[in-house]
Amino acid sequence: MAGRLRRRSLSGRLLLHMLPVMALALLLQWLLADWLQDDGLALLLSLIALLPLLLWAVRRAIRPQLSLFRSLAGTVNSYRDADYSFGINWPSEDELGELVRAHNALGDTLREQRLDLVQRELLLDTMLQNTPVAMLLFDLADRVIYANLSARRVLNDGRRIEGMSLAQLLEGAPSALAEAMDRGGDGLFTVATSDGEDEDIYHLSRRGFRLNGRRHELVLLRHLTSELRRQEVQTWKKVIRVISHELNNSLAPVASLAHSGGELLKRGQPERLGPVLTTIEERARHLERFIQGYARFAKLPSPQLERVSCTELVERLHGAAVFSMDGDIPDAMLRIDSAQIEQALLNLLKNAAESGTEPHEVQLRIRAIPDWTRIEVLDRGSGMSSQVLANALLPFYSTKRDGTGLGLALAREIAEAHGGRLLLRNRDGGGLSVSMSLPAVD
Repeated sequence: MAGRLRRRSLSGRLLLHMLPVMALALLLQWLLADWLQDDGLALLLSLIALLPLLLWAVRRAIRPQLSLFRSLAGTVNSYRDADYSFGINWPSEDELGELVRAHNALGDTLREQRLDLVQRELLLDTMLQNTPVAMLLFDLADRVIYANLSARRVLNDGRRIEGMSLAQLLEGAPSALAEAMDRGGDGLFTVATSDGEDEDIYHLSRRGFRLNGRRHELVLLRHLTSELRRQEVQTWKKVIRVISHELNNSLAPVASLAHSGGELLKRGQPERLGPVLTTIEERARHLERFIQGYARFAKLPSPQLERVSCTELVERLHGAAVFSMDGDIPDAMLRIDSAQIEQALLNLLKNAAESGTEPHEVQLRIRAIPDWTRIEVLDRGSGMSSQVLANALLPFYSTKRDGTGLGLALAREIAEAHGGRLLLRNRDGGGLSVSMSLPAVD
């Protein structure tokens, strides 16, 4: 019963304010009825006469509710402006009281979420501002809308650069940075140090994305000199070990065979020198191929880019290698050096064919994904161990007896020269997947 009375309290208050008016209307109708001798006309005239008073009573009855509704509208506007500091007090235990309590609970929840979000934003901003990587965010008009401390130090001597255009930033920047920005994508460039005796190495990365439905671009600039030099020393050590291993594998047998040939001559058995000389020639040819492969890898020219469709690329590969397509060929364009990309993919297809895979299981898969076109060479060979996977892309690293170790390294070099990347992974069910990702063409 109490709940029923509480739900009816609004109508009850309205009825309470209208009762005096209704009583007065009945009294007036009674008085006029004696005079006019017509009850219907008397009632009509009494209602007309008391209509302003009736409207006043109704307005007085609903005035608190109207004030509450205005307060609710004001707090909703505050919520829209991310201000959750307001609350509403409604003392009545009626249905509007339930609405107000739910509204206040929503405000408390939004306030807590806002405080948590602010704390997360402060933590993220602190991390971004103190990272050694220079970070810049550009809008559609190529104006800086965010830059961390590293970006300010590198590009504007520590001063603020928000609001500046890309052209303004590049006016006083090294020409190498301007050229790297023009190229787009990811890449390394060098800048001479202030004393002119050395060079600093930087890595530039540009990524486009949509924020609030608008196109933005994030630019990351990382100083890599010390890190690359450490990596360079480690790489040279690995290269020297591989070269030493390759030379020893050829020179040790040659030296042994030359000694054996000398002994045969001393014994007067020159007719037995044929196999010895043949083996020496084979090892010399192997070393020659090794040196030529190194020369090709070291002298890879810059790619001469042209627009090529995926269908056209597949047709060219079909003329030089045996493989089948896994899925349809996407209707996408590539901006590549055809000769280099074809050579890289042919090397990958050759490796797949030599993995012990049946010819019909050597497959090529091409997929168009956001910002990239991914070309995968798939086989069903034995795959690679974790150690081989970690070293397979190093120049001169090979598990084949007669391999130069340059096929995968050359393919990676070509992919990166095009602004792409090369990845290796073992497939479920056995085999290897080598994927070359190239930037998509708008």
